[in-house]
Amino acid sequence: MSKDDKALLHRGDARSSPYPVSRLAPAFEAPELAEEIARAESMLSARTGAKLRVIADQIKALQAEARKVLDEAREEQALTHAECAFKRIPGQVYHLYRKAGGSFFSMLSPADWRGAPPHEYLGSYRLETDYSWTPAEDLDRADDTGEIVGELLRIGGLHRGEAG
Repeated sequence: MSKDDKALLHRGDARSSPYPVSRLAPAFEAPELAEEIARAESMLSARTGAKLRVIADQIKALQAEARKVLDEAREEQALTHAECAFKRIPGQVYHLYRKAGGSFFSMLSPADWRGAPPHEYLGSYRLETDYSWTPAEDLDRADDTGEIVGELLRIGGLHRGEAG
């Protein structure tokens, strides 16, 4: 054994050797190691790809939700800027009409005009306490948000003072 070969020998405990140092050690073959590394890389790539697809789907859902929020904000802004010749009171329903100069609110519904309003009827809206607008067709719709939150709290063990 040459001096250079001795320099390459592992000088620590056999357990920490990067190569087998005993005849009883399992056989070490480079092609098997390469295959194992390739399998691990393939699995890592598949897991990473799956996680990135989930994130991409979440991004798309958030973008759709953002578009919906912006559309609703534009609609609310148009309602807020509609002409109104009286003081708006939260909780009241107002009726939106279109005339040549733009849209305006009236306290009179199409029925009050005996079905023949003098301007194009666009819809009826209730002014909420937060100054948002609820379309009249949605006023009777049950709001199950409180029920959903209550159910989530029950599932989480946080309802009525329960400890989780």
